[in-house]
Amino acid sequence: MEFFDTLERIIQLADPYEKIAACEQLGQNYKKLPKDHSKKSKIFDTPSYAAICHIVDPKDVPRRSRFGTKEGRAVLLHAIAHIEYSAIDLALDAAYRYRGMPEEFYEDWIEVALDECRHFRMIDALLHELGYKYGDFPVHQGLFDAARASLDLIDRMCVVPRYLEANGLDANPKIIAKLENFRDPFAAKMREALQIILDEEVGHVQKGDRWFRWACEKEGIEDTVSEYFKRVERIYPGTLHSKDSINVAARKAAGFSCDEIALLAKSEIECG
Repeated sequence: MEFFDTLERIIQLADPYEKIAACEQLGQNYKKLPKDHSKKSKIFDTPSYAAICHIVDPKDVPRRSRFGTKEGRAVLLHAIAHIEYSAIDLALDAAYRYRGMPEEFYEDWIEVALDECRHFRMIDALLHELGYKYGDFPVHQGLFDAARASLDLIDRMCVVPRYLEANGLDANPKIIAKLENFRDPFAAKMREALQIILDEEVGHVQKGDRWFRWACEKEGIEDTVSEYFKRVERIYPGTLHSKDSINVAARKAAGFSCDEIALLAKSEIECG
């Protein structure tokens, strides 16, 4: 077994539990596997979940609302499960795609992949409690498209951890707050799961921040704030500025500077 070949195989597995089992096995022995850094990484044409999910345009994905109903909760949990499934592939792809990196880079993204596996299991278990399973609702391939649009290392660290996952740091507390309106035990389980994901995603964004800054230093880029905004703007035009709410504490813990957070915010913020 070779490290990058193993990652390529796992990324292309469709069944989530087959993927998770293979990922967890890799987590136990990946440090012993040889790495052929001369091999060229593959650009995947379709997301691995295409075999089990109906992929639609983002505007046709079921709306996440009616959290007081069984179906509304299932739609929300399915959307989160899809994010976590996609995040497994994104973390594995980061380890797979970039050759000749320090060993700590591969350790970081395997660790993230294993966290995402655990998150998927947690959310999927709740989905099963409601009588649903992953694949029961349509999904979009936005995260897969983001990976294909950000093959350069700096782009990838900007777009995936520091943009998409960091947006989750802002959005997750709002979902938890909406679920506070429901006092039943299942809503409490959902809130607990979302809080675990929120807390652990801070570390994932921080890893992305670390390697973003490492790559910028290697490229001789000193103004990392401008570089971040420039690169995300190129891939997601008009989506960075004037956010309605910022999770300042989480973003600071993940490595964002107060200058960056101020530029992102729609109103005055306390950063300090």
